[in-house]
Amino acid sequence: MTSASSPLRLLLLSTPVAPLGTGLGGGVELTLYNLATELANRGHLVRIVAPEGSQLPDASEVPIVAIAGKLQTSAQNQHYTDPVVMPPASVLGYMWDYARQVQHDYDLLVNFAYDWLPLYLTPFFQRPIAHLISMGALTAAMDAAIQQVAAAFPGTLAAHSHAQAQTFACADQFRVLGNGLDLSRYGFCAEPDHRLGWVGRLAPEKGLEDAIAVSAQTGIPLSVWGAMPDPDYWQQLQQRYPTAPIDYRGFLATEQLQQELGRCRALLMTPKWVEAFGNVAVEALACGVPVIAYRRGGPAEIVVDGETGWLVEPDQVTGLIQAVRQIEQIDRAACRRRAEAYYSMPKMGDRTEQWFREMLRETPHGTIAQTSG
Repeated sequence: MTSASSPLRLLLLSTPVAPLGTGLGGGVELTLYNLATELANRGHLVRIVAPEGSQLPDASEVPIVAIAGKLQTSAQNQHYTDPVVMPPASVLGYMWDYARQVQHDYDLLVNFAYDWLPLYLTPFFQRPIAHLISMGALTAAMDAAIQQVAAAFPGTLAAHSHAQAQTFACADQFRVLGNGLDLSRYGFCAEPDHRLGWVGRLAPEKGLEDAIAVSAQTGIPLSVWGAMPDPDYWQQLQQRYPTAPIDYRGFLATEQLQQELGRCRALLMTPKWVEAFGNVAVEALACGVPVIAYRRGGPAEIVVDGETGWLVEPDQVTGLIQAVRQIEQIDRAACRRRAEAYYSMPKMGDRTEQWFREMLRETPHGTIAQTSG
């Protein structure tokens, strides 16, 4: 049985779409690493289960249990009514089979996968499972599975933003955690270069074409960072905007990214979908970079319009251009202060730890977990 202050034994199960460290897992990778690090620093026993080939930054002392198997297709590539699909020798299946075998070594299992299987398996485990949902509603199968968990195990679902939670019918069942970064890894830059930045996975739902259109129409160079799962998409954008002053700089580790991102006049965030949170917005603010974002999803809850950047009506490139012309009105020091006040790792750790302890006190599985080991 765990007391209100005793260390917790936590098994964190990563996304099955890519190994950690590749960038193909999106914001889940940074969220998982930061949360695992913060919880371990608080004295909790933390282990990560992730696909084979996963790596954390060299400084990390959190161990990874690497699981071999075939990677799962990302939900972004599915239509709403598509059936649940698992490949043969599924790494997702193997990860959760491992979790089943070792569950009694832990007080709580934490699911980071946006996938149907962990939700479906929840009633069959004897240890409670916390589900940190990383995206908004995308498929009918996921929506139904989330609804079932919300009804049977209230208090076990969390989201990163209110906007993300509102995409689900059971929005009031989500604990909204926001996110947090190790702000000591981000240096403040008071004097930027004459360029804009865009950070994210190079995929249609991220709306990179709108940021490139801004660069093409204003003549301001645009630096692009992020994993490139579909090179054809990038080639199409280059052909569409042949004269735009854009520069793809690859997927970089945090230390190098923050050095380059910090020199931008502003970060453009142009998602075509409801972004669950927007870690890159906080990364930019931590460097003193104002954020210009569509008023859609998580970024709209991070950016304070007129104080740490500008919010623009969704899909309006003219609005982005107007915001770029007003960017000098934003105090870069205010951006850094906002990140420190709301988005540090300790603050994220406080919110998450409170959620875990309430789960262990209140959920049906919490009773099993406290009396069977």
